[in-house]
Amino acid sequence: MSEDQHPLPDPRPSARPGPDARPGSDAAPDPDAEPHAHPRTLPHPRPAAPRPAHPAPRPRPEPDAYLELLARGAAAEAYDRPVLLARAGGADAAALAELERAKQLALRVRAELEGRRRREAELSALFETAHDLAGLRDLDAVLRAIVQRARSLLGTEVAYLSLNDPVAGDTYMRVTDGSVSARFQQLRLAMGEGLGGLVAQTARPYVTDDYFDDDRFRHTRTIDAGVRDEGLVAILGVPLTLGSQVIGVLFAADRRARVFEREQVALLGSFAAHAAVAIDTANLLSETRAALTELERANGIIRDRSGVIERASEVHDRLTELVLRGGGVQDVVDAVSEVLGGTVEFTEAPRHRASADGRAVLRGADFTAAVSAGGEVFGALVLRGNARLDPVDRRTLERAAMVTSLLLLARRSAGEAEQRVRGELLDDLIDTPDRDLGLLEERAARLSADFDVPHVVLAARVDRPAAEEHARADRQRLWSAASHLAATRRGLASARDGGTVLLLPLRPGDTAAAAARRTAVDLGRTLRERVTVGASCAVEAPATRPAAIAPAYAEARRCLDALALLGRTGEGAAVEELGFLGLLLADTRDIDGFVDRTIGQVIAYDRRRGTDLVGTLDAYFASGMSPARTKDRLHVHVNTVAQRLERVARLLGDDWQSPDRSFEVRLALRLHLMAPALTR
Repeated sequence: MSEDQHPLPDPRPSARPGPDARPGSDAAPDPDAEPHAHPRTLPHPRPAAPRPAHPAPRPRPEPDAYLELLARGAAAEAYDRPVLLARAGGADAAALAELERAKQLALRVRAELEGRRRREAELSALFETAHDLAGLRDLDAVLRAIVQRARSLLGTEVAYLSLNDPVAGDTYMRVTDGSVSARFQQLRLAMGEGLGGLVAQTARPYVTDDYFDDDRFRHTRTIDAGVRDEGLVAILGVPLTLGSQVIGVLFAADRRARVFEREQVALLGSFAAHAAVAIDTANLLSETRAALTELERANGIIRDRSGVIERASEVHDRLTELVLRGGGVQDVVDAVSEVLGGTVEFTEAPRHRASADGRAVLRGADFTAAVSAGGEVFGALVLRGNARLDPVDRRTLERAAMVTSLLLLARRSAGEAEQRVRGELLDDLIDTPDRDLGLLEERAARLSADFDVPHVVLAARVDRPAAEEHARADRQRLWSAASHLAATRRGLASARDGGTVLLLPLRPGDTAAAAARRTAVDLGRTLRERVTVGASCAVEAPATRPAAIAPAYAEARRCLDALALLGRTGEGAAVEELGFLGLLLADTRDIDGFVDRTIGQVIAYDRRRGTDLVGTLDAYFASGMSPARTKDRLHVHVNTVAQRLERVARLLGDDWQSPDRSFEVRLALRLHLMAPALTR
């Protein structure tokens, strides 16, 4: 045996036990005991502590050594050393078992720590990727970062990303990291080929331990040559999806066989999701930039054409005024000639054939627009001396032709009999909507009324105090103007309930409220009086729903009454604009409930205390919500006004002066003060 070799200590005792040792004990007699001391002379003999025969005690294993290994992050192989040292030092079986348990626990802790470090690194990489997306400026830079992080965290030699090209119908490499083959980096392959084709087809991740021995996907010469040139063996691919559409594949690959764990597949899938978001975001940004560019171009066109549009607006206003004033065809011709800078003529037998659809067409050196209505051609407007019309001016000529046709139609249909026929049809729709639909459509066709388009029912009234004979004259004039307006707009009009009701078709993109306001202005300009117009909601295709006209008329009348109660005489509005107020004001049975819910506490307080908070509120609103002007109106001190308003706030809530609440309070206050008039 050499000097470097030390034999393991002999587990047997080096001396036999003395005569006083317990059976089975390996302890030797105490050499320090006095020679004359016999154990039997001791009153209570106890066994002496055993002393080893050799001077050095046997080493005892220390489980704390594993804590030191964990603390310094030692390799897994280092965890076997404490057990080997303990076994070499002669540790007993129990100690070795305890040390083995400590080793297994330490290895489990080490694996858990390694897993947490790995997850921390993965989460950090995903966070950085999300941060890159938040500040996306360069799509290629973000995709490169995603591919690089995927390669680093999965520990692969190569990572790459391919995208589908919907225009070319194939797939191409977008980003690679770790690749050394130019052929591989420039691969373009048909859809459905290779591992990527399998991933794109199933929208699920796929992994192969050995690419060339895997027959689950279709091998092609081009793909195999590129993969072989790169030297790849194990490949993992996950889909890049936007909704249900696969737009590409993210890959991680090694040049040796390996098994990708489930966590690695999930991690690469997370990076693929980020890549898909980045691509979608970049596409949205690109579309936004394109839209902004288009908007800027359109804005430039609008600026360039603003003068033309203003001229078109001017001619529209002038033509409308001409119609409402009862102007003739020559007035229209003169106005259009001035606007278009040429000579416009109306001819009943045009030299140039006009387009049947009313569009202005160029015939030789002249523009011609047909004047027609209901399929009947009355003639044409011919513009001479200006053969270069832009689209807006051409539309102006077409609109003038349409106005001319309406004037001619109105002149031909202006008789009293025509007005009565229109009124009778509207009355029948309101009073007996269950009449034969075919007969109603036939009557409407004779009046050039198109019941297949959306209509609106309008209730109009001249609201001004007048003697009975003047009021009757006002109603007659209103009916006449409304009938003329309805005839020019291919609608119906009738005198009912002290006012006039109109059934007019809605223009494309028009609303009932806009039609009401426009009608109020047109009738008021014709009569030179303030005309209030209430409109119903739109009635879709009266030809198929004639029963909807009667409730629509009732709705229009409720709106008309609501406008009067609100002090908005001379205006036009629709029920849809008034919301719940229109429904409330149209039915006085619920007024008391509304007043009680809104200012009932103030009214009750006045009744209990004999105060006049209601009068204070009325003066406050009448003074423009100014306490200073209110005190002048009430002839009290401004502090008194402030105290009363403070009391009102305690009764109604601090937000009673907000726009919505103050409107309701004012409305309830007015209804409360008008209650005697409403009940008469």
